Amino acid sequence: MAAQVNGGLTVAQALNAAQRAPVQFVPQAELPAGMAYEQYIFDTGRVPTRDGLHDFFNGLCWLHFPLAKKKLNQLQAEQIAQTGIQPVRGPARDALTVFDENAALLVAPEPLWQALQAKEWEAVFVGLRPLWAQSTLLLFGHALLEKLVYPRKPITAHVFIARAAIESIADLDAWLAQTLSAPLLASKPFAHLPVLGVPGWWPDNAVPAFYADPSVFRVPRPPAPEPGG
Repeated sequence: MAAQVNGGLTVAQALNAAQRAPVQFVPQAELPAGMAYEQYIFDTGRVPTRDGLHDFFNGLCWLHFPLAKKKLNQLQAEQIAQTGIQPVRGPARDALTVFDENAALLVAPEPLWQALQAKEWEAVFVGLRPLWAQSTLLLFGHALLEKLVYPRKPITAHVFIARAAIESIADLDAWLAQTLSAPLLASKPFAHLPVLGVPGWWPDNAVPAFYADPSVFRVPRPPAPEPGG
């Protein structure tokens, strides 16, 4: 597909040629002025698409996760119907956007997930390192994919745990479409993961000293004090 774009097709044309998405990709200029991007997709089944990596990766996500992407768009449209277009997104729309742009999906043993949630970095990447061999991490967010074209140590994913047994991307897609909801995502069910720390994903992380960088592997904030305490 990248070769098709390099050969002269627009990103929209190359994505449409795959014939695997439940939507049609169209030039960005087709989005009417003043209309919300998500609402236009919901109403027409057409995805305004610019030439460039960001929208290219968005299209690839539509090809690989068609059910989940359609569910996210449905949830965005429902939120727009409830609240309209506000200058600042509410917590539900904000969480939906975070998932769409920056989510990664993790299938992992429970101890690894708990340590990741707690930002116990030494446990996640050193003490529990063997558990990564029993885990699967899939990148979902198209902005996350775009950032990783030029890898940097601070790039961080919002990780969503997949608790079901997942045998394929199609299974994961179907599970996500059934699981995702605005209240669930608004509850911020994410863990933060500096992606280049994943064992085997970046050569420098083979030594524990890689993780001794508090600007990236940050200690968790202390809990807020109890009222009146």
